[in-house]
Amino acid sequence: MKALAYQTAHALDAFGIEERDVAEPTLRDADLMVDIRAVGVNPGEAYIRSVRSAEPDGRVVLGWEFAGVVIQVGSAAKGFAVGDRVMGTGDVTRDGCWGERLAVDHRVAARIPDRLSVIDAASLPIGGLTAWEAMFRDRDTLPAGVDRVLVVGGAGGVGSMAIQLLKARTGAFVIATASRPESTAWCTVMGADLVVDHSRDVIAQLGAAGIDQVDMVLSTAGTAGNLSWIARLLRPFGHLSAVDIAPPFDASPIVSKSISVHTEMVFAKVISGFNPASQGEILAEIADRVVSGGLRPIVTTRLDGLTARNMKTAHDMLESRRTIGKIVIVA
Repeated sequence: MKALAYQTAHALDAFGIEERDVAEPTLRDADLMVDIRAVGVNPGEAYIRSVRSAEPDGRVVLGWEFAGVVIQVGSAAKGFAVGDRVMGTGDVTRDGCWGERLAVDHRVAARIPDRLSVIDAASLPIGGLTAWEAMFRDRDTLPAGVDRVLVVGGAGGVGSMAIQLLKARTGAFVIATASRPESTAWCTVMGADLVVDHSRDVIAQLGAAGIDQVDMVLSTAGTAGNLSWIARLLRPFGHLSAVDIAPPFDASPIVSKSISVHTEMVFAKVISGFNPASQGEILAEIADRVVSGGLRPIVTTRLDGLTARNMKTAHDMLESRRTIGKIVIVA
């Protein structure tokens, strides 16, 4: 089959992803074989492209946010049938969805409701799951006593879904950060109660609004560099949830307040075998809430054709760090 692949990790100015003929995916017993119709493109994939090379004589196929149609069902995959439209992520240890077909564990996929397009569906899985698990963890609810949440980077894919999930599923007061008029407006549309500029003094801006502390910070980017002011803002025994913590990480600014640190890696459940079916259930709830009007898809850029040229365009946009919502490529 055709897929977008590369061999050696590379920078954007040496973009090496190209269309190649690759072997068909191997269907495991618990898998669905999915004909790919649309993919969401994420900053994490651009990062992996820059650091991960293939094994000798191998190739890397990225992509872990898809919408498509089931064309084959593994012997142990329950609840799905050929012809079902599905969305999901996948497993970072296997080939991704930047190809014609994908083999994916059925437990991390969900049916797409009839009234939801594959384009909109492809914008939901990574941001939705990452935000959900970062904030609600494995209990599907905010920690006790969390009534005020700050989302750092509210206009990105994770931030957009976090704001919406908080407003749809909790009574929390939601603050978002943004740095441009268009991203500020987007956060407001997503439902943020207050938006502040993270390129300026966040503490001072919140103080002017009568807010001296928050219960939880969800940080989607730049966590290490922002930790000083995050520590000042969080209440004692508050919660820092972050999607970009990597060693070395100096936690000393938050130790004096006994702050809990929650990391999030969206593939943790499927890799470890820890209740992966919960991800399919989360995606199903997200899809149902979109159809009922409680959440909205976050597509802001559509590119037609799963080509190397369109993927390069998507990565150019991602690495500008000025994207709002989600880039979706239609296969």
